Amino acid sequence: MTIRLLIVDDDPLVRAGLTLMLGGAEDIEIVGEGADGHEVPELVARLGPDVILMDIRMPRVDGLTATERLRALPGAPEIVVLTTFHADEQVLRALRAGAAGFVLKDTPPAQIVASVRRVAAGEPVLSPAVTRQLMTHVAGHQEQPRRAGAAARLAALAEREREVAVAVGQGRSNAEIAATLYMGVPTVKTHVSRILAKLGLNNRVQIALLVHDAGLLEDEGSP
Repeated sequence: MTIRLLIVDDDPLVRAGLTLMLGGAEDIEIVGEGADGHEVPELVARLGPDVILMDIRMPRVDGLTATERLRALPGAPEIVVLTTFHADEQVLRALRAGAAGFVLKDTPPAQIVASVRRVAAGEPVLSPAVTRQLMTHVAGHQEQPRRAGAAARLAALAEREREVAVAVGQGRSNAEIAATLYMGVPTVKTHVSRILAKLGLNNRVQIALLVHDAGLLEDEGSP
């Protein structure tokens, strides 16, 4: 399978570097480039990328706003947000909007290539530094209204779906969830799909955030 990749960054040198770095991978095809978030809808409609690697800070429409707009549409490609910093609010906003991952621009080239591949395969991607920042922020800013709202949404899940959601929040893979909950991997995938549909979410990252918001990891414990 060839991964069709769109690169969006306002710095032409960054775009050139990413194109050189990622274009060398046999399974990745750079289908186009953009210099600002306002170009993204047209580029997506015309080029049909599977994954977008998109900068946060751009002059007209930033990457986070572009992510919010794009992920609200049906059939949107997966998005990996790329930036030079990892401010917690920026991470949370991107992931809550449906971005599948967030990597720093100083991430080694091989890891960026691996991130694109993981996202194309439907797996969430966060660099270790960002993951630590994110979890600390979520745990330290549990406002009661957000917790109550998250708990109310998760109440729509069946007991088994709730168990799977908590396991996703713990960062477990499908195989790990299957082993822990004594079910087959296809059954886990079915539960995850039902959770996404019931809660109106785009990906596993959003499930994990909702579980954190609801305080379920405090109740259940994490690995």
